Amino acid sequence: MQSIAQPWLVLQLTHSAFLVGLVLAMQNLPLLVAGPFGGLVADRFPKRRVLQLTQAAFMVPALFLFVMTSIHAVSYPLVLASALAWGVIQVIDMPTRQAFAIEMVGRDDLMNAIALNSSIWNSAAVVGPAAAGVLIAMLGVPVCFLLNGISYLAVIGALAFMTNLPSLVVKPERQRMSSRMVEGARYVRRDPIVLSMLLAAGVFSLFAMNRLTLIPLFADRVLHAGAIGFGLMMAAQGLGALTGALTLAFVPNQASGRRQFRVGLGWAVCLVALSLSRYFPVSLLLLYLAGITQMWFLTIANTRVQRATPDRLRGRVMAFYAQAVMGMGPLGAAQAGAIASLLDPPAAMLIGAVAAGIVLVAIRLLRPAAFTLEPADYAG
Repeated sequence: MQSIAQPWLVLQLTHSAFLVGLVLAMQNLPLLVAGPFGGLVADRFPKRRVLQLTQAAFMVPALFLFVMTSIHAVSYPLVLASALAWGVIQVIDMPTRQAFAIEMVGRDDLMNAIALNSSIWNSAAVVGPAAAGVLIAMLGVPVCFLLNGISYLAVIGALAFMTNLPSLVVKPERQRMSSRMVEGARYVRRDPIVLSMLLAAGVFSLFAMNRLTLIPLFADRVLHAGAIGFGLMMAAQGLGALTGALTLAFVPNQASGRRQFRVGLGWAVCLVALSLSRYFPVSLLLLYLAGITQMWFLTIANTRVQRATPDRLRGRVMAFYAQAVMGMGPLGAAQAGAIASLLDPPAAMLIGAVAAGIVLVAIRLLRPAAFTLEPADYAG
């Protein structure tokens, strides 16, 4: 719900596509700059305890925005500061959450665990945006920030009930922090799958995952659907992601690199078609299909990276993965907002989708092993 309320609030305050993108960029900039540090924390300390602390910290920026919007004291710099604070917490939270999954289920069930986790998250992503659109129209944006802040209590409680899990904590090393970071980076560079997966995920994050920058502009300026239409568009993509997560568990040879390549091309095609659509129901359908393909592509990439990575390096490698998926968000949001301001939102989406598709094909041609070799084929 906050993912809907925050960009809508910025759009109301500034009426600027670029400033909407800048807030989203600021939210993910810390992960891009300091992501490997979070990986060191994930490898060094019990992940469940770290997650309890980060979830408690996430409550602060959400409740801060609730107070500021409720007393009508909110301003663009305050939203920017809140986004930055959220991003700083994300530096530690993201790689820790990614690396925690395998401790809960083990290596063999990792793919289904990631898909199940995504289905739960995207169930909320279906209901949340639609509810946020209605609440914003009826009660305003503050209630969305309040509900988000309160929701972290449930997460903290759920983590408290997880007991007797294996803990893949690395014993204290005599290596300096910089040396441990370099060790993780060296593994990423040398592994035949991991580097390509990070590059592919980073490119799509840069060019194809700018929905929070572009979809409010589509809803407002292209399709003229307002806040409720914005919520429905986000819900359509969330429903697609949920469908993708639920169906992936029934697909044989789930983590196939060849399937991942085809799905990535399908994702780019859906976004190209969305950039050309001017009919609201068609746009909803295309967002639904984009959600399916995005979920399949990223879940397969995540699984292949984790299966290829040794336990002692998983936190650091997943920090680099988080940098690729989330850390590229600042650049992606900024470029999408800038192109939308210079040209228009459909042009920004079209250019990004075509660029992502071209790079994906280039990876397939220049590094065939990225989509043909599987983690089980070598000692990762």
